[in-house]
Amino acid sequence: MSTSVSQPRLTRAQFLHLLLGGTVAAALPGRVHAQASRYDFWFTRLKYDSGDWDVDARMPSNLLTSLVDYTTLRVDPKEHVIALADPKMLAAPFCYLAGHKLVEFNPDERRNFERYVRNGGFVFVDDCNHDIDGLFATSFEAQMRSIFGANALKKLPNTHALYNSFFRFPEGPPATGFELNGWGDDLVHDYLKGIEIDGRLGVLYSNKDYGCEWDYDWRNKRFLAEDNTKFAVNIVMYALTH
Repeated sequence: MSTSVSQPRLTRAQFLHLLLGGTVAAALPGRVHAQASRYDFWFTRLKYDSGDWDVDARMPSNLLTSLVDYTTLRVDPKEHVIALADPKMLAAPFCYLAGHKLVEFNPDERRNFERYVRNGGFVFVDDCNHDIDGLFATSFEAQMRSIFGANALKKLPNTHALYNSFFRFPEGPPATGFELNGWGDDLVHDYLKGIEIDGRLGVLYSNKDYGCEWDYDWRNKRFLAEDNTKFAVNIVMYALTH
């Protein structure tokens, strides 16, 4: 029986650095390299052909503002929309995919999604229907089973490192106002799901509609008793450091 010596894992930031210095870089334009050297984080929304990818339009600026407020990251202030079928998405330190409708990847989208996740990338996927059997949920979960296997999507325990990556969330994922108001399936989803590749979370999947929860003008945050975008900071910090 052969044995293997475990090697120290790269953080996603280190992965990105190596990616941009390797063979993938040859297919990427110079502005991607410049972006990677200037910023620690930029927000990439994935555009896909089958559904309504362009949701929660104000969420990215709200999330980016929170990163500036709470962390020392060098943050690109602009949202970047990239087609999932475009090889440029392979260089993103963090990707976001959301919608209400059908998710059915074409061959190029499927290839890039799998390559990105299997090689250390991170995709946060949010079901804007905040339900468990709507069109987005059922179609996206079917895509994940097709690509990564029938049991790839698993519930994340409340002890997962995601909930302590910056702020502490000892009870797991915070509820959204949409759940508490009884919209969707009238459930408060007390867990998130994820797909791990070699012990690293590559896909974070939410039925809680965080995108719409954070879809407001960032200047209105001062009216909240508690900043509800703190969990967004955790997601980003986990993506960059694990």
